[in-house]
Amino acid sequence: MSERQTIVIASPVEAEHVAALRQIAPDRLEVLHEPALLPPVRYTADHKGAPFTRDAAQEQAWRALLARADILWDFPPAELLDTMPKLRWIQATSTGVGPLAEKLRLAERGVTVTTARGVHAGPLAEWVFMALLQHVRGLDHLRQEQAARRWVRYCGEDLAGRTLLLVGAGDLARGCARIGKALDMRVVALARRPGLERSHAGLFDQIAPVSDLLEQLAAADAVVITVPHTPETEGMFGAAAFAAMRPGAAFVNIGRGPVVDHSALRAALTAGQVGFAALDVTDPEPLPPEDPLWAMPNVLISPHSASTVARENARIAAIFRENLLCWLDRRPDDMRNILAPGQLY
Repeated sequence: MSERQTIVIASPVEAEHVAALRQIAPDRLEVLHEPALLPPVRYTADHKGAPFTRDAAQEQAWRALLARADILWDFPPAELLDTMPKLRWIQATSTGVGPLAEKLRLAERGVTVTTARGVHAGPLAEWVFMALLQHVRGLDHLRQEQAARRWVRYCGEDLAGRTLLLVGAGDLARGCARIGKALDMRVVALARRPGLERSHAGLFDQIAPVSDLLEQLAAADAVVITVPHTPETEGMFGAAAFAAMRPGAAFVNIGRGPVVDHSALRAALTAGQVGFAALDVTDPEPLPPEDPLWAMPNVLISPHSASTVARENARIAAIFRENLLCWLDRRPDDMRNILAPGQLY
């Protein structure tokens, strides 16, 4: 592209990553970053920021800034899309952005979307196994014994040789499978299209169709939800699914809260049908303070933060920089993580 392209930073990001973007092709790219117009961050890699209201002058400046954008870091406010005639590409900071892109009719507007696919699989997988190892190796018991200064030998459990069932066979499942195999687990994935060619298929001992869910649940020692929220996955895990699980098995959700019927989960935990649950996502979010899940001793709750690590934005920015070079050189087919129209993630 011969004309200079303008990037607008539309959500909070560290200044060092903005500086790196400005170094790519300063003669071909202008990077606009106005931190005062963005919400204050609550933690590292906070893409939404704290509640924030712009005054009239700031709002005017914000709208003028967005109107200049050919390219955006993160999504703009829906109500301002019509004021952004130049917009042609959005680099998202998450993966499951398909529903939002569809709602905003970005494909109809001729706007390319690239996602952060691949960034969150590692941190999420680490969190999954932090939770599973905490449960299986008895961390709570050890903490209690240490607090009591009590030295009493005991017999625990392990993960080697156990069956890990991953509901989904995509990027998050890939991350979990790598660690599961390193721990000598048998790894089974459930997929809508089990025969689809996957570069990471070798990490799975078996890829079964979703229709085999109840059968596979009966053989699993740990079940991990990695699928997004879609019409097909909503309420996928209800009373029938929990009843089919091996009694005492562990259940982990790093996908989306609405995939699980939480009343059925609470009942299964209370009855001991599910021995342990680790939830990074819930329905609703935030989980209401009065929800019984908070007080259950066999439940670990994370505030949808398992994927958020200090290097998250560095990894997203690396994808963005790589894609920018492809974009400027008119090599769109070489761009990473392009969201196809109608694709949900």
